[in-house]
Amino acid sequence: MPTTERLESFIAAVEGGAHAKAIEDYYTEDATMRENQAEPRRGRSTLVAQETAVLERTESVVSTCVRPVLVNGDHVAIHWIFEFTFKGGGRMRMEEIAWQRWEGERIAEEQFFYDPAQRKPG
Repeated sequence: MPTTERLESFIAAVEGGAHAKAIEDYYTEDATMRENQAEPRRGRSTLVAQETAVLERTESVVSTCVRPVLVNGDHVAIHWIFEFTFKGGGRMRMEEIAWQRWEGERIAEEQFFYDPAQRKPG
């Protein structure tokens, strides 16, 4: 179960734009990440590489945690809003719920729930 301080530190890292670094610092080595019902991506290095690839296509990302954050033992639910500005000028707003299972002070599993129609840049 994450401490309040650790969870708030994770949220601050994401809101501060350190998306790939947050994966390095807050996920277990064998963590999984899953989009809706898709097959999970496995391993922290894979997750960092995927996040880095997404960020390389962006001019900026504004990340906002919508409170409250829900915590029940090792499980955490975070409501996020991400506003992407892509290189070349496209924009996209993603609103999602991240459902996480923590092992101590690190995220072991994360699944995102969102409407896939949001993924179309405007």
